[in-house]
Amino acid sequence: MKAVFPVNGLGTRFLPATKAMPKEMLPVVDKPLIQYAVEEAVAAGITEMIFVTGRTKRAIEDHFDNRPELERELEEKGKKELLETLRSIVPAGVTCVYIRQPQPLGLGHAVLCARPVVGNEPFAVILADDLVDADVSVTKQLMQARERAGGGNVLAVQQVPREHTKRYGIVSASSTDDERRFDVSGIVEKPDPAVAPSTEAVIGRYVFDPSIFEYLAQQKPGAGGEIQLTDAIAASLGNVHCSAYRFEGRRFDCGSKQGFIDATVHFARKRGFMIAAD
Repeated sequence: MKAVFPVNGLGTRFLPATKAMPKEMLPVVDKPLIQYAVEEAVAAGITEMIFVTGRTKRAIEDHFDNRPELERELEEKGKKELLETLRSIVPAGVTCVYIRQPQPLGLGHAVLCARPVVGNEPFAVILADDLVDADVSVTKQLMQARERAGGGNVLAVQQVPREHTKRYGIVSASSTDDERRFDVSGIVEKPDPAVAPSTEAVIGRYVFDPSIFEYLAQQKPGAGGEIQLTDAIAASLGNVHCSAYRFEGRRFDCGSKQGFIDATVHFARKRGFMIAAD
């Protein structure tokens, strides 16, 4: 399986920090968000990483590229631990592919841009903004749920307060014999709390059947002139089985400043750093 990382967002909520630096390169402790996302994919057994980038995202390519002169300097100075850390950014056997999205036309369009590389096989989509600390890679959890369901699409979901439904794609779903997996009958983007079909919110993890590309290709631009991934999922429901999976793990919305701060404190504490009290 391959993983697609849509990384062409503008990151306006983190300006001015993201004026010259991709938001996906913002560090949580000492690793950028995009590296956490790639490590999650690797932990799921994925070996081909497909980044859908834009002209301001070169730093992502540089991060996952070799840096021979830096490696040589670390080796000469006997800094073996740092050298190993540097070399482990892209583990052996893992390849990175970069595709340019000509214009930021939405998440659905970004996923569609990866079609020539993904081909006719299931694939994962991972949004680096959603950082999840889990004992088992969330992507792996979705892959396993898809296998148990016999195929189709799988969306990661979590319950949110009803007043927050207008921030997410919300699914209509019925329970199955798996207490964490639900059969999806509908999905709506950012509904008003008064009309939201549930409080099961889709977060930035998906495993798709390749047929999703057909539905994305048929989508017309929606709100903001963008091609919405949610619309393509909704259009596919009559023909492609879709599961919602309530994953195990703690998710941080690093697309928001508060979520990013919470993630930084959490992972700092997990690494043994002392956090000073007020």
